Amino acid sequence: MASKTIRLVSWNVNGLRAVLKKDFHRSVVKLNADILALQETKIQVDQLTPEMTDVDGYASYFSHATVKKGYSGVAAYSRLTPIQIRYGIGLPGFDNEGRIIEMTFDDFIFFNVYFPNGQMSEMRLQYKLDFYAAFFAYADALKDAGRSLVITGDFNTAHNEIDLKNPGPNAKRSGFLRIERDWLDKIIENGYVDTFRHLHPDTVKYSWWSYRFNARENNAGWRIDYFFVTRNMLEKGWIKDAFIENDIFGSDHCPLGLVLEI
Repeated sequence: MASKTIRLVSWNVNGLRAVLKKDFHRSVVKLNADILALQETKIQVDQLTPEMTDVDGYASYFSHATVKKGYSGVAAYSRLTPIQIRYGIGLPGFDNEGRIIEMTFDDFIFFNVYFPNGQMSEMRLQYKLDFYAAFFAYADALKDAGRSLVITGDFNTAHNEIDLKNPGPNAKRSGFLRIERDWLDKIIENGYVDTFRHLHPDTVKYSWWSYRFNARENNAGWRIDYFFVTRNMLEKGWIKDAFIENDIFGSDHCPLGLVLEI
C-alpha cells in the first residue's frame, strides 16, 4: 500500500486581520500545508469575512474567545476532511478562551492549541499551569487508549537554554520559569516527542521574537512554538521532517512544520 505524505504547519499570527494585510495568502501558498493551524486570531465569529474563511483548496474552522473580544482564538485550514471536529475539552473555564481545535482523522488526532501566557500576573501564570494540566489529562486519555496524537501551537514556554537567546536574564520571567519548563519535561516523560528537537538536537532556531529592541533582526528569539507527537508515531516511522520557517514574516512568530509519511 502506497504511503501518503502529510505536511502540517502551525503559526501564531498575532491577529488574523493584521496578518491578512501582510501577504498572508501568499504565505499560505508558499507554506503548502495540508493542515495549517493558526493561533491568536483575535477575532469573533461575527467578524469573519470571506477573505478569512475562503482560502483556495481548504476548509476552515474557527474557535473564538467568548470572555472578551479581540482576544485569543485559533483557526485551522485543512485540505484533509476530518471525521470529527471538537472545540475545547469540555471544561468551560478553559474552553471559553477559544484556545483548542481538535480534528480527528483515520490515522491521528490533530490538536491546534494556543496555551496561555503567564506574564500578566500570578493568577494568569496559575491559569496557564492549570490549562497545561487539564489539556494533557484530556490528551493522555486518548494517548493511553492507543491513539496517535499531533499537538501543535504556541506553548508559551521555552524548554531549555538552547531554546532562547538569553536564558540567564529570563530565568525569572514567565515563559522560562522552572515550573513551566518542568511541564515540558513531564510531557516528554509521559510519552510525547518534541519533533523539532528530536530531529535537530543541536540546532539553534527560534519561533518568536519581541517587537522591541530589533529582536528579530538580531535573532534574539525564543522557541516557544512546537509540534509534539505521541511516541507511537515515532515508533511507526511516520515522522519525516520538522522545520521552522524563519523567512516568513507577518507576525512576531514564524511558522513551523512537521512532515508525516503514513
